[in-house]
Amino acid sequence: MRTQFDVPGDAGPLGAPDGDDDEKGQRFRTIFISDIHLGTPGCQALALLDFLRTHPSDTLYLVGDIVDGWQLRRRWYWPQAHNDVVQKLLRRVRKGCRVIYVPGNHDEFARDFIGHHFGGIEVVQEAVHETADGRSLWIIHGDYFDAVVQCAKWLAYLGDNLYELTLRMNRHLNSLRGRLGLPYWSLSAFLKQKVKTALNYVTDFEVAVANEAKKRGHDGVLCGHIHRAEMRMINGVLYCNDGDWVESRTALVEHYDGRLEILHWEPSHEVQKTSQPASVISSPVVS
Repeated sequence: MRTQFDVPGDAGPLGAPDGDDDEKGQRFRTIFISDIHLGTPGCQALALLDFLRTHPSDTLYLVGDIVDGWQLRRRWYWPQAHNDVVQKLLRRVRKGCRVIYVPGNHDEFARDFIGHHFGGIEVVQEAVHETADGRSLWIIHGDYFDAVVQCAKWLAYLGDNLYELTLRMNRHLNSLRGRLGLPYWSLSAFLKQKVKTALNYVTDFEVAVANEAKKRGHDGVLCGHIHRAEMRMINGVLYCNDGDWVESRTALVEHYDGRLEILHWEPSHEVQKTSQPASVISSPVVS
């Protein structure tokens, strides 16, 4: 099922800030975030709250794995910061922001509520977003293109447990690095870059998603799932992945002129852009 959303291209700021929100940062036409994994110790909820408070938008897409139902079934973990994220998202709706939720595999329970609203948040199977410069982006989480998730779910659960173990080790490592005055470093991201099989999996995933978007007649596709922020052309289609809020703390944003950009939120409250120039990232899709 495809859901088309028409978001005005010249819409200006919506609503007034709540008393407990600063929202003094740059405003965007659209923000895309995914793979928050609320309900797990690895979720960087405080960093996400900081990002959302200082970056208002007209539209916000939640591109799956917002809540980690897999981990919550094993062990309940829900600190106040995770509750604050949910409250913040609901507050965005009350202030006039359109919030669209595309569930993923870790929050697949939400797929039972496709077509319904949760506090004004629209739950959809997938969406089509038209950028201000007229490009059509297919919005999906991406797990349907993951052969492990679809064909060997037991292996996906095993991999999820190993991933959690890596994140736990990473937290201890970064606690030590913090005491030494060193910046945050992701062990799991490092391992993904070094393991050839993982790199092949990522490449195959990206190509499969881009090819399906092309078959459907879209200019590009935006997804999550693999926790790797990326924006590049694949076979004439703009492939975008907004990353995650477990390791990379990344979001993909659309400016009011339609330019797309990946932002990396640092604990120092400074946003670092991707190394690829924005003019290249946001160039029109060409065949």
